[in-house]
Amino acid sequence: MADSSFPPRPTPIHVPDAVLDDLATRLRATRWPREIGNEDGYYGLRGPYLRELVAYWIDGYDWRAAEKAINAYEHYRVDVGGVPVHFMRRPGVGPNPTPLILSHGWPWTFWHWAKVVDPLADPGAYGADPAEAFDVIVPSLPGFGFSTPLTEHPDMNFWKIAEVWHELMTGVLGHRRYAAAGCDVGALVTGQLGHKYADELYGIHIGSAQKLTMFNGDRGWDLSGGNPIPDDLPADLRARLVALEKRFAVHLAAHVLDPATLGYGLTDSPVGMLAWILQRWTTWSDSRGDIETVFTKDDLLTHATIYWACDAIGSSIRTYANNNRYPWRPSHDRWPVVEAPTGITFVGHENPPGVTTAEQRVRHFLDSDRAAWYHHVNITAYDHGGHFIPWEIPDEWVDDLRRTFRGRR
Repeated sequence: MADSSFPPRPTPIHVPDAVLDDLATRLRATRWPREIGNEDGYYGLRGPYLRELVAYWIDGYDWRAAEKAINAYEHYRVDVGGVPVHFMRRPGVGPNPTPLILSHGWPWTFWHWAKVVDPLADPGAYGADPAEAFDVIVPSLPGFGFSTPLTEHPDMNFWKIAEVWHELMTGVLGHRRYAAAGCDVGALVTGQLGHKYADELYGIHIGSAQKLTMFNGDRGWDLSGGNPIPDDLPADLRARLVALEKRFAVHLAAHVLDPATLGYGLTDSPVGMLAWILQRWTTWSDSRGDIETVFTKDDLLTHATIYWACDAIGSSIRTYANNNRYPWRPSHDRWPVVEAPTGITFVGHENPPGVTTAEQRVRHFLDSDRAAWYHHVNITAYDHGGHFIPWEIPDEWVDDLRRTFRGRR
């Protein structure tokens, strides 16, 4: 690290008591809607578990305990071109740790990387080779978590975040080359780094491999691209396609088309905010309907409290609209578009219709028009695991990432 520009000391995370007191007051004053005929979840999040979770948020959950666990790591806050950036750091333990920046998605927080940070930074303590150590940098995306308030850059989107990250890693922290990894929106951020700054990266590892044009166009919120479901599609594939679209279409449409309107309600009501993101955590994770097989109540409320305490929900969802309003444009016309060596991890809960095995998932990707976008060097698929990959299958993610960078440092 470049000591000349690095902050002189970490700044531990601390949420003021007044913010927590206001949260408790709002939770107790919740005006609950009538719940009629939603036992099957057809209309969205079911109420009984939400009520149970809110009751625990009021009388059982201990943010200060979570804060203590978070502060076991170094935390810094820097200004990067007028963008407030918080990042967590775990120094590498090995002969020559490689700088690694991890980018989360929505509705993630930086803390969704908590399970992989230590094994990546100190592989020797986990029975792996110390020569594969990383110096791990885990920022909150601008407008997310503690990288708030985002007041000077209302146009922030994934490829602009990549510019902030590159300046953070090279300008602020002084690294000549670094590694990058990410999931969800963070995979797009990471892909853009691998596209524009391939010569300054050792490589990238991502949790999906979408085209960087994913949000471009008049219907950037439409997963189907405006195409109807074919009439001759077999019934089982049709059902899986409809279920997949139902899982993701709601938040994409709302966030791209009307984030400010949604933001008024979610910013004012912690229960409304929790309901909106809890539904994504439940349906996107490989929980099979039981969210606590993936996230404990404490886990859920730690992430939710970060969103609430930082007033981040509105600015986090606005990122989607900006991905569409300010579309991605290439920095070069070479192929593959993402020239940095790329590792990819696929998970079973996100298999497209017709794909039922890990082998089929890899083949499905290689046969798609997305494969040519990436200089892929390491592709792994699993029959299990959901959207929050480093949280749900951390051991597999760590192994995959190490394999991607092996021999490339």
